[in-house]
Amino acid sequence: MTVRLDGQLALVTGASRGVGKGVAIGLGEAGAEVWVTARTSLEETVREVQEAGGRGVAVACDLTDDAQIDRLFAQLRAESRLGVLVNSAWGGYENMVENGEFTWLKPFWEQPLWRWDAMIDAGVRAAFACSRLAAKRMVEQGGGLIVNISFWSAQKYIGNTLYGVAKCATDRLTADMGRDLQGTGVTVVSLYPGMVRTEKVLEAAAFLDLSNSESPQFIGRVVAHLAGDPAVARHNGSALVAAVLAREYGFTDIDGRSPTPLTLDTV
Repeated sequence: MTVRLDGQLALVTGASRGVGKGVAIGLGEAGAEVWVTARTSLEETVREVQEAGGRGVAVACDLTDDAQIDRLFAQLRAESRLGVLVNSAWGGYENMVENGEFTWLKPFWEQPLWRWDAMIDAGVRAAFACSRLAAKRMVEQGGGLIVNISFWSAQKYIGNTLYGVAKCATDRLTADMGRDLQGTGVTVVSLYPGMVRTEKVLEAAAFLDLSNSESPQFIGRVVAHLAGDPAVARHNGSALVAAVLAREYGFTDIDGRSPTPLTLDTV
C-alpha cells in the first residue's frame, strides 16, 4: 500500500463481514478513520481496522430503517469532513437453502418474494438512502467519493434473475447519480469485485476454484486508491472492475498476487 488517507473519514455499510468488512480494513490500512455499520456485531471489524493502522468506529444501524439512517448521519455531521461512503450492505443471501432445498438457482417464478425485498430494501434502497445524505454533505464540502459495490450480474445472467435486476438497478443508480453530481467535486462509481474469499465462499471452498480469487481486503485497497486519486472524477458514473484498477494503480492483494480481471466472457 502506498496511498495514504490520514485525516479522512470513511463510512462503510454492511461491514460486519464479507466485502464490507474487507473494505473497512483496507481503508484502515491506508490510515483512514473508518465508521463501520451493520445490524450485527462490529467489534471484530473495528479491531482489525485498528490493527491495520486506522481508527475504527462502530455504529449499529439497520439500513432498512430510515430513522436509524438519519441518526447515523446526524452523528457523522458532528465529525470531520466525510471523504468516502462505501455502500456494501446487501440482502438476499440469507436462507439460500429453504426446507432442505437450495433455492438460489431456481427460475424467477419459483423465487421467494422475501429475497426480492431483501435485495431491493437492504441493497439498492439502502444505497440510495445513504448516498442521498452523504452526497448532500459532500457537495457542501466540495468533494468526496461514493462507491456502490456491484457485480457482473448487472450485465450478464449469473444464475438468479432477482440478483441481476438488483445489480442493474445499482449500476443505473450510479450512472444517474453521476450525472447529477457533475461539477460538484463528488464522484460516484460502481465497483465489481471478482471471486472474493468471503466467509460464505470459504465455507464452500471445497467446491470452488479459488485460484483467481481476491481477499476482501483487496477490495478495500482498491477503494483506498480511488479515494486517494486526485483524478478520480474521470470515473464518475462508471462501473469499474477491482482487479483492473489494482493493475492500473500498481498494487497487489495481501498475499502478493495480482488477480486476473474477470470479463463478460470469463465471469
